[in-house]
Amino acid sequence: QVQLVESGGGLVQPGGSLRLSCVASKMIFSIYSMGWYRQAPGKQRELVATITSSYITDYADSVKGRFTISRDNARNTVYLQMNGLKPEDTAVYYCNAVRISEFWGQGTQVTVSS
Repeated sequence: QVQLVESGGGLVQPGGSLRLSCVASKMIFSIYSMGWYRQAPGKQRELVATITSSYITDYADSVKGRFTISRDNARNTVYLQMNGLKPEDTAVYYCNAVRISEFWGQGTQVTVSS
């Protein structure tokens, strides 16, 4: 079955950077739209960024200009480069793959705190 495995989360100070990675397996990665979502404590899961199979990207207003989503089809990997991190970016970040079916990773914790 399809597996999505995230990595790269951690604790970072405000203004810092992190790069999240999500490696996909047992799927034809290149035909899927990939995305990053996040869920903060007590809040609903929200879209952060998406990238289609044609490399079209979209971002939540709250992260535009700070986060960049990219994909490497040769490595079956989608990335989220996060710069200028703020405490309100603290959340569990989830990788998502969608075409006809939808799949989720297990999540990686990002904590922004001084």
